[in-house]
Amino acid sequence: MKNYSVKRYQNNDFENWNSFIGKAKNATFLFHRDFMDYHSDRFEDYSLIVLDKEKWVAVLPANVVGNQVFSHQGLTYGGLVYNEKVKLASIIEIFKSVLFFLNDNKIEKLQLKLLPSIYHQKPAEEINYALFLVKAKLIRRDSLAVMDLSKENVLSKLRKRAIQKGISNDFVIKEVDGFESFWNEILIPNLAKKHQVKPVHSLDEIDKLKILFPENIRQFNVYKNGIIVAGATVFESKKVAHCQYISGDEDKNELGGLDLLFHHLITEVFNKKDFFDFGISNENQGRKLNNGLSYWKESFGASTIVQDFYEVEPANYSLLDTVLI
Repeated sequence: MKNYSVKRYQNNDFENWNSFIGKAKNATFLFHRDFMDYHSDRFEDYSLIVLDKEKWVAVLPANVVGNQVFSHQGLTYGGLVYNEKVKLASIIEIFKSVLFFLNDNKIEKLQLKLLPSIYHQKPAEEINYALFLVKAKLIRRDSLAVMDLSKENVLSKLRKRAIQKGISNDFVIKEVDGFESFWNEILIPNLAKKHQVKPVHSLDEIDKLKILFPENIRQFNVYKNGIIVAGATVFESKKVAHCQYISGDEDKNELGGLDLLFHHLITEVFNKKDFFDFGISNENQGRKLNNGLSYWKESFGASTIVQDFYEVEPANYSLLDTVLI
């Protein structure tokens, strides 16, 4: 049995953290410290590093609120991150060490939002099994609309007609470096009108992230007579193109602008990716489904995978004492 040690991330761990993330089997650029730290003023970091003597074996991107630690609340997903050499028995011991550390530091709850399986470089559900062993509680489940681009995906007749309408209406699709017109003219007004919320990223934040991750964060706009009418912000990782934001002028959407844009993204821009992730259509912590939005995504050929959110009591670390036989 290995005697793993756990410590909190410090600024001088920056280079080692990013190097570890780059070699992990269940990580994306969202776990890079430059991405995590852009909103450090909003979250108190509580990221953890697990070591076997001096060797890094796992990390946990996280923040703390009171006596609860969360998979970093500024990220879409999280969980325990490790490389392909670490076996299941070791993950159980590593997770036990994490829970012991949290319990020893008076943390009463740990919430983990797991990385959806399509983002794994290789199968990486060891932590799912460990969560079962410590009686973690499933507190939320979101449904993601995903296309497997290695398979044939059949467009619905309705989508085919909408795409053809988009073509006949002479929409122009462009990839652009800036976000200002999409944010200020489309995204912010639409989110305010429909949901009374703002984008997770401010315009200044998404501009800064684009500078830091120019190959991973991409903006595609749709124009009619030179005026922006729709757009999509895509986060591109090794295997997946994920739609972070989708929005369009309500009147122009009926003319096929968004349909044409997504047909272009799926068949031309990201057709070499393994998966195209439209994201969730859920509200109320996964307990409500926007049926119209979900149907629109499915009509391109998307189907469902889930992202699970768990809550575990660190005091349950002792349940892992007798698992290995």
